[in-house]
Amino acid sequence: MTETTHDLSAIVKANDIRGVAGEQLTAEIARALGAAFADVLAEPELIVAHDMRLSSPELSRAVIEGAVRRGAIVADAGLSSTDQLYCASGLHRAAGLMITASHNPARDNGMKLCLPGARPVGRDSGLEDVRRGAEAYLAAGEIPVRGEGRSERIDTLEDYARTLHGLVDLPAGRRLRVVVDAADAMAGLTAPAVLGPLEQVELIELHFGLDGTFPHHPADPLRPENLRDLQEAVRREGADLGLAFDGDADRCVVLDETGTPVPPSAIGALIASREIARARAAGEERPRVAVNAVASRHVHEVIAAAGGEMLLTPVGHAGIKRIMAEHDAVAGVEHSAHYYFRDFFFADSGMLAALHVLAALAETDGTASALVAEHSPYAGSGEHNFPVDDAVAAAARVRAHAESLPAARIDELDGLSVHHWGEHLAPAERWWFSLRSSQTESLLRLNVEAQERATMEQVLERIRTLVLGVADAAESTPGPTSAEPTSAEPTPETVPAAVPATAPEVASGQLPAGASGADVPGWVRAALRCPDCGGELHDVDAALQCTDCGRVHAVEGGIPVLIAGRAEAPSAD
Repeated sequence: MTETTHDLSAIVKANDIRGVAGEQLTAEIARALGAAFADVLAEPELIVAHDMRLSSPELSRAVIEGAVRRGAIVADAGLSSTDQLYCASGLHRAAGLMITASHNPARDNGMKLCLPGARPVGRDSGLEDVRRGAEAYLAAGEIPVRGEGRSERIDTLEDYARTLHGLVDLPAGRRLRVVVDAADAMAGLTAPAVLGPLEQVELIELHFGLDGTFPHHPADPLRPENLRDLQEAVRREGADLGLAFDGDADRCVVLDETGTPVPPSAIGALIASREIARARAAGEERPRVAVNAVASRHVHEVIAAAGGEMLLTPVGHAGIKRIMAEHDAVAGVEHSAHYYFRDFFFADSGMLAALHVLAALAETDGTASALVAEHSPYAGSGEHNFPVDDAVAAAARVRAHAESLPAARIDELDGLSVHHWGEHLAPAERWWFSLRSSQTESLLRLNVEAQERATMEQVLERIRTLVLGVADAAESTPGPTSAEPTSAEPTPETVPAAVPATAPEVASGQLPAGASGADVPGWVRAALRCPDCGGELHDVDAALQCTDCGRVHAVEGGIPVLIAGRAEAPSAD
């Protein structure tokens, strides 16, 4: 039996709660969290929903029990997507709590909390109070009864579908063949309710069975390996479009008619232009759009060209929703395929984003690839995650180098962003990058974008060497490289923005072997992923261990032996 800890700081993150179900997140802890959330609510009404993970029903019942003990009137919504829960919170003006771990591996679970009207709850807006309250209940060993709480069932799916249909009109006349990969997760419930009834859509279902073991592939559409089934289906069915959703269906990745993934920033630019046009037609002079600091520069340009105003925000749903509400922004865009809508209670919805893409495509006679072609003008690296012992020191090396570049502009809204872009610069000299610390691991996350691919690769490699400290920082200003790309992989313009692209091997050769003994080029080591779940790998003694599923992969003769499909996670001891 797992011992319950009274310190929940390991699972209460900046924007949500997440941990290993049955170990870090037990029914006892869920009960305490439900009680503590009820305590911070000004009104007792609370809607609780859960995804299809094997641990979700038990955790949901525990949350409800804890909240009822503290006098909450709980509406149990049962199986739901996260945006379905947000919709219910908005329509009923009640707080909401969703049991889900989104795209995490099957053994994980978590919670997303919101106040009435789907207003976000993050570390700075109540989540720390919930953590402290839950810890106090766990330490006391009991949850005192307060008031007359109760629970009752509620069905939210029909209202959710009706709400989305009322926000986007699909023109008549063109019928679209659309393959949806639900990844055995919550889009298997919501896609038939939202897309199924539409005469303009021929829905082709892929992996729609609700199965928390994720038998076909993990529910993370930002990883290329999880899109292979959908790519094959799009080509096989001659579909106009493919849609891939994550575990709780609040994120959507779009594939064009060739099966090529469309960068999330391109979809964000498309959605932003549509929402700005709609708001301007209704009389708004300069509609605002919130954009996180990692999204493509093109999104900024589209907003300005459409007559809108951009609000730059840090990464994270709680912050972007708060800024949208404060400035009455019509939409929000994140590089991670989260899209937010003022008319949807300032919340994010993968299904609503999909409806916008379908409507935009139906308004043309062309292909999806033609529709989004204008929205991918720059070369992007995707997100690279670098394990570091000292993130502060690594970021300081990068900042010192950036400060030596006369044409560079530095901002620290969200980590370190360096912009080397302007009309006075030659196209080969235009680039920018974002370097952010992970909120949960000793990692630095790097995104690079440039007007030309060769420049992007050069800047990516230069910042990599600075971050990892494996070579002296490049002495010249980042610019184009004369070397031809060594990768035969798809170009970054065709890869979702949070998917690592392949970087060229550097002349400095190999990184010194770490604790794992993995003696491979640095860019290869940084890009390695767990073949079982796609998680990050960190060094342990003579092996690499996945930070998500815990599986350990041996390193033999300096070479990582990555074998998928193991029945259990071997011990790292």
